[in-house]
Parts: sequence; C-alpha cells; structure tokens
Amino acid sequence: MKLLSFARIATAVAMASATMLASAADEILLGNTVPYSGPASFYGSVGKATVAYFDKINDEGGINGRKVKVVSLDDALQPPKTVEQVRKLVESDEVLAMVHQVGTATASAVRKYLNAKQVPQLFVMSGSRNFEQPKEFPYSTAGLMNYEFEAKVYGKQILAANPGAKIGVLYQNDDYGKDYIRGLKAGAGDAVIAEISYEATDPTVDSQIISLRATGVDTVLLAAYSKQVTQSLRKMSELGWKPLTFISHVSAQVHPTLSNVGLDKVVGLMTAMVIKDPTDMTWRDDPDVKEYMAWMKKYYPDGDPKSGSNAAVMASSAAIAEVLKAAGDDLSRENILKQLTQLRDFKAPMFLPGITMSFSADDYNPFRKVYLMRFDGERWVPQGEPVGE
Repeated sequence: MKLLSFARIATAVAMASATMLASAADEILLGNTVPYSGPASFYGSVGKATVAYFDKINDEGGINGRKVKVVSLDDALQPPKTVEQVRKLVESDEVLAMVHQVGTATASAVRKYLNAKQVPQLFVMSGSRNFEQPKEFPYSTAGLMNYEFEAKVYGKQILAANPGAKIGVLYQNDDYGKDYIRGLKAGAGDAVIAEISYEATDPTVDSQIISLRATGVDTVLLAAYSKQVTQSLRKMSELGWKPLTFISHVSAQVHPTLSNVGLDKVVGLMTAMVIKDPTDMTWRDDPDVKEYMAWMKKYYPDGDPKSGSNAAVMASSAAIAEVLKAAGDDLSRENILKQLTQLRDFKAPMFLPGITMSFSADDYNPFRKVYLMRFDGERWVPQGEPVGE
C-alpha cells in the first residue's frame, strides 16, 4: 500500500511539474503524428501543412509573444507505431498537446494514454465519435464533421428524394467506417440493404465493388479514404455502373481524388462540406482563398494548393491558434482544455458561408450544419442552404 501511495504521489508531482513548465515556457511545443509513409501517405500533407501554418503564425509574432513549434512524426497509419511515436512526443519531447493526428484507429490507440496523462489531443483529423466523448475522454476532441451525423444527413436526403432507394455501403473495417454504417442506418433504416467492408491494407477494392454491384443497390455510400474512393470510382466507371453515389467528406478532394478518376466520369457525385474548395472559381476573389493561396505559396510551396485537405488544415489550425491565444499566459493543459470548450461560433478562414465551429463541456461535435454538394464535372455545387440533422 505504501508503494502504491508513493507511485501516486510521484505521478501527481510529475503532472504538476509538467503544468508549471508549460505555463512558464517561452515556446509552445505541439506534437503531431501522420502517415508520411504507407498506403495512406497522401494524408502526410496534414503534418506538413500544420507545420507550415504555425511557421506563418511565428512570422507574425507567435501566440502571445511565444513561438509555436510542431514536432511531426510518421506513424504510417499503424496504431502500434502511433503508440510508440506519441509516447516519445509526450515523455521525451514533453509536448504541451497533440494536434491534428490523422486516422481514427491510430488516434484511438493513444486516446486512453493521453487522457490518463491529461495531455490534450486536439482536433484529431477524424469525425469519429471516439473523439466526442467529453465525459469519458475529456482531453480528446475531433476536428472534422461527425461521421455519423454526416451519414445520417445522407440517409435522410436519399429517402426524401427516393423513398424506394436500395442503399449499399463500402466501408473501411474500423471505427471510421462503422460510424458511417450507424449514421446511415439512423437516417435511412431498412433501405440499407448491403454492407461490404475492406481492410485499409487491401491493395485494391475492385472485388468489393463487383460484389456491391451484384446486390442490386441503386445508391452507394463510399465510406472510404481517398485511395479507395479513387479505386472504387474507377472500377464503377469500368463496369459502366452508375448508381447515385455519396463519398465521405474526407475524400472529397477534386485534386487528386477525383481527377485521378477523370472529372467527366464522376459527374453527379455527392458529398458534404464545410470548407471552401480552393479550385472552385466561385471563390477566386474571396479574401479567405487569397489568404490561403498566399500562405501555400510562401510556407508550403511543395504542397498542392488545389487540395481541400490543406484548406481544412488551415481552418482547424486557426482554431488551435485561437485556443492557445485565449489561454494567455496560463498554458497549463487544464486551461488549454477549458479554452477549447469555450470556443463558440468560431469562423475560421476557408469555412463556407454560414459555417462555424463550436464546442462546449458536454458537446465535442464541432459542426452542427453542413452543405450537401453535387459535383458538376468541374466543381462541387451547393445543393441549397446548410442542413443539419
């Protein structure tokens, strides 16, 4: 019993020391893990864009006079590697918080550890409900629209337009894909007649698309990452199969996801969005897009300015900066979390009109409304005003 008490005391002292160091630091140190290698390496741009955004912030004077450093490490989207890298960032590098981790499964693998250490896991690039459980995991927050919410909107819209729809889903066999299944069924119920999964490590999803077609569905949701969405759309085009198709918002980039298929082959594709498409000429003279293009050119010249992923990183990085600014000189992890939960109706650069981000102590879903979008062969076109559940 004495040994246990000493261990608890040591842990408490360590946490208190970390808090004092954070409060007194001249530099704000943030950690990040993304797949710079492996099958999902496309999303490595999230790490590079995050570093680039805070380079811009530093050139502008930093946050309350402090420079921000982002230590970004490769986890290849493999949970065991994520655990290894996050432990290094927390225990060796002593980062104040983790930001913009990519991947539901990978970020989930360290969620319990980070909450036990009381290290904020901010704006995970996932819309999984795993990061919207403030009671169980108060230090873990999502940065993307909730997947279940998104899929529920799709389900309701599908049935409103076609009450007799037969819906099939291709989904990644993890928490990310399963969130879409739950949401779609909540919105469309028994109209969901086919569910076919793939593993993130599968080299192709061609066989799954063939199987999905054989079920006789007339409407499809691709709850998949960019690589698998491209593969799916290519195979559907080869087969001459043209169901009404919705895709996960995380894979809705015109370039490269759709352009790698052929823009003329994906006319009519549907998705949901909260971010302006930087390739859309509608926004050519928009101040946000001008700022975005100037930022990419100066701070991330090797990045693709056409990628909606980089635009999304700019928006959520601005939200992170807002939280850090609101924390003032109290950079304790507890205060960082407090400031996040007080973020209300934040209008980040690159948000579509009418879209804002809000958090509260009991609601970690950052977005309450989204735009339904249809691809016209060149750009995503809004289908009316923003919609909610």
